[in-house]
Amino acid sequence: MFKPREILDHFRSMSGYIAFGFVLFFAGIVVGGSNTAISDMMDQQLEAIAQLAQQLDQSANPTMSYILFIFFNNAIKSIFIMYLGAFLGLVPLFFLVFNGMIIGYLLNRTAELHGAGTVMEMIFKGLLPHGIIEIPAIIIAGAYGMRFGVLILKMMKSTVSPNGQVEKSGFEILFFMKKTIPVAVVLTISLLVASLIESIITPWLLKM
Repeated sequence: MFKPREILDHFRSMSGYIAFGFVLFFAGIVVGGSNTAISDMMDQQLEAIAQLAQQLDQSANPTMSYILFIFFNNAIKSIFIMYLGAFLGLVPLFFLVFNGMIIGYLLNRTAELHGAGTVMEMIFKGLLPHGIIEIPAIIIAGAYGMRFGVLILKMMKSTVSPNGQVEKSGFEILFFMKKTIPVAVVLTISLLVASLIESIITPWLLKM
C-alpha cells in the first residue's frame, strides 16, 4: 500500500483530475484578481486572517504557534476535502476555486496599494517557497475529492440503470478509498514541510 511506485502510478491515473484541479485553482486566482463584486467577501477573509496572525504573534512561541496552526489547518482541510468529495465532488471544487480567489485578490490588492514590484516580491519570497509544496498538495487533495464524487455519482447511476452494476461500483469505491490512505500520508508530510518553510523561512525572506 505504501510502496512509492504504487503511489506514483496512482497519481498518474489521477492526472486528468489533478490537471483539472490546477485549472480550477488558477481560474480562482483570475476571478479573485479581477472581479470587484467579491471584494467585500474577500476583505472579510483577509481581515480574519490578519486577526488570527495577531493572536499567533502574541503567543508564548509565535514560530511554533504558526507551524502548528498552518500544518493542522491545511492537513485537516486537505484530508476532509478528499472524503467530502463524496457529495458529488462539489466541496473540493468550491474549495479549490475559493482558495485561488483569495490568492488572486490578495495579489491584486497588493498591486493596487504598493505596485507591481511588491507583488513580485510577495510571489517569490512570500508565496513560492512554501507554495511550491503546499499548493500542489491541496490541489491533489481536491482532485481525489472530485474523483470520489464521480465514483459516488457512478454508483448512484448504476442503481437505476437496467444493467445496474452496483457491486462493481462498490468495489471501485473501496479500491479508491484504499489508495487514498498512502496519499493522505504523503500529503500530510508534504504539508508539514510546507508549514515549516512558511513559518521559518518565509518570514526571513520577507525581511531581506
